Amino acid sequence: MTTALPPLSVLVLGVGNLVMSDDAVGVLVVQQLQERFSFPENVEIIDGGTLGLDLLPKLENITHLLMIDAVETGNSAGTCVRLCGQELPIALETKVSPHQMGLKDLLAVSELMGHSPKEMVLIGIQPESIEMEIGLTEKVEAQLENLISNVLDELANWGITPVQSP
Repeated sequence: MTTALPPLSVLVLGVGNLVMSDDAVGVLVVQQLQERFSFPENVEIIDGGTLGLDLLPKLENITHLLMIDAVETGNSAGTCVRLCGQELPIALETKVSPHQMGLKDLLAVSELMGHSPKEMVLIGIQPESIEMEIGLTEKVEAQLENLISNVLDELANWGITPVQSP
């Protein structure tokens, strides 16, 4: 007797603060995804902003979590990264902005409650500035399409193909 796999349930979560320059990148990527694509019903695209633990109910019953955020990597500004598994807690140790502590706490509490997704990936970018300023720096802005492409590639790896909006 074979056991059926649970259906795939995906949350794409962009986090960041729109008034802190490059910290806004996760939110901006998610907004672009929402505007430009239609996703299957098993995929939820959320602008998580700086909500932190308020997002906890969204992590219940999901199998795959894809986060987009500015992340301190020590690389040059605008460097894109893909982090997964044990790389995630390490990446979130170095706070780029106040919401990242919330993101780390969110994942920890979710795991304690038994709602840890089977697979978690962070598509990130090294910020140049997180000063109180609206708008991305040139180096991060130049990578926006690359980040969107990286998110779409990750979803494709999970068997998800969105439809481009007309």
